[in-house]
Amino acid sequence: MAFFTKRYHPPGTPPGTLVEAPAVDHAPLRIRLVDYSSEEITVRDNLDAGECAPYLARDSRTWVHVQGRPTEAALQELGRAFGLHALALEDVLNKGQRPKLEPFDDQLFIVMSMPLMTDGLVEVEQVSLFLNDTFLVSFHEGDFAPFEPILKRLRDDRSRLRSRGVDFLLYSLMDIVIDHGFPILENFGLELEELEHHILVAAGSETLERIHTVKRELILLRRMLWPQREVVNQLLRDDHSMVQDDTRVYLRDCYDHTIQVMDLLETYRDMTASMLDIYLSSISNRMNDIMRVLTVIATIFIPLTFIVGVYGMNFDRSSPWNMPELGWPFGYLAVWGAMTAIAVVMLVFFRRRGWI
Repeated sequence: MAFFTKRYHPPGTPPGTLVEAPAVDHAPLRIRLVDYSSEEITVRDNLDAGECAPYLARDSRTWVHVQGRPTEAALQELGRAFGLHALALEDVLNKGQRPKLEPFDDQLFIVMSMPLMTDGLVEVEQVSLFLNDTFLVSFHEGDFAPFEPILKRLRDDRSRLRSRGVDFLLYSLMDIVIDHGFPILENFGLELEELEHHILVAAGSETLERIHTVKRELILLRRMLWPQREVVNQLLRDDHSMVQDDTRVYLRDCYDHTIQVMDLLETYRDMTASMLDIYLSSISNRMNDIMRVLTVIATIFIPLTFIVGVYGMNFDRSSPWNMPELGWPFGYLAVWGAMTAIAVVMLVFFRRRGWI
């Protein structure tokens, strides 16, 4: 997960300017239109932006979903067709925006962050939503299509989505985006459990590196997910005519989910911080064990080295005061026996004291 992925215009660029980023590998642009009422539903794929405008005149509700990297021309055409504000379109093009809610004259612009797990690392993708009384326009740039379950529910005649307004569709999309945090955090929970086991059994440099990676990902995840709670809270608190009172009940459930996500995230951040302390303590304990063994070995060899040093002086035996043991027939074996006995006695003493 990159530390910072926001796109920027060069300084001095006029506000509302739509400038495409340098060409990289992006998902192909696909525009899907879903026009529905309680009686019927029309789904059209791979439309041009201009083909969506006629559906606004119908007595129905319209959802336009833009999947993939939108071009400057497509954004401008959608902006003209649906009356989307230029500043909001600029935020759609320059992904990496902080989650927020921006009210305009006849529409709401909402930015959400959706976490995904890719190759074991977390990626946060931007979801942009425009809400009007009769239509909703959503943008998602990634390859993954997160809103297929919503389309499946819309095809069902008995679905609550078919009989409610587009504000209820907005709630459903936001609910999916927020709930994507739960499986991501579940993966973090399993990984932290595995890391804890490795720390206690055989902590190494790879374990430390993984702990730092998890800690960094949780910090970045918190930076992108924390503001979503305020976005939902604004929808609940502020008086927006496009959000009906009966939909606010469901938005309260969304708000509760954001709190649960943040609670889990904060818990895992604390666990990661404590794991670093456990890792350092584990390394310190292992070092103490090693030093204790080395100290015992060195202590055992101190008297043995003294004996060997004394008998290694080899003075002349003509004087009765000069090492008579050098003339003993079993002197060499006696010294080895004394050295072995000293080592055994010291080992027994250390064992009884609990030092080894």
